[in-house]
Amino acid sequence: MLRAAGVGVGDEVVVPAFGNVEVTEAVTLAGALPVFADIDPVTYCLDASAVEAAVTPRTAAVVVVHRFGRRADLAQLHATGQRHGLLVLEQIESEVPYDEIAQRRQRAAYLDARLRGVRTPDGGDGHTFQQYVVRVPGNGRPDRDAFARAVRARGVECRVPVKTPVHRMPEFRRCVSLPETERAADETLALPVDASLTKRDMQRIASACNALGGLLQPAF
Repeated sequence: MLRAAGVGVGDEVVVPAFGNVEVTEAVTLAGALPVFADIDPVTYCLDASAVEAAVTPRTAAVVVVHRFGRRADLAQLHATGQRHGLLVLEQIESEVPYDEIAQRRQRAAYLDARLRGVRTPDGGDGHTFQQYVVRVPGNGRPDRDAFARAVRARGVECRVPVKTPVHRMPEFRRCVSLPETERAADETLALPVDASLTKRDMQRIASACNALGGLLQPAF
């Protein structure tokens, strides 16, 4: 898509550093320079004001990645693109099958009501919960990682959705300030909300997480 739009050598393309190294690789394969912008801490998608700040006379495009079943603020991002004459491309991670969305939302609502000591995701704007991503707040220790190990020890599968932001990877390392990206990479943890989970499974997830409150500072 970048090549078809004429993006190439000498151009810059604004991309997120939170996940999806393939997007950054695609920019370099087109011959352009990836420029990282910070994310919105609620949606985990590119923040329009951060994109605005990253635009230079060489910027040709923005690649917006929708995260975890939550969509980016496309109205603001397209407005930014129109102001600067930029191509705005979208990439969606993986889609949740339509017949599973209601069940995932039901399981997410169950966890929203019962989890303590973690920050639950904002379910606004048609969230389909491709992943149910909570925040494990830190207090100077690797609380998220300790929390994940303890939850797994109680038989609950969980995963760190973005282990290393792209701007920290050796091949794309940049000296750039991305505080929300850094915070999200350090705090986020994906808990299961698959449609196949039973009520007993959901009770076990909530119980396992809530048993670990001593690891955490109060969520806010």
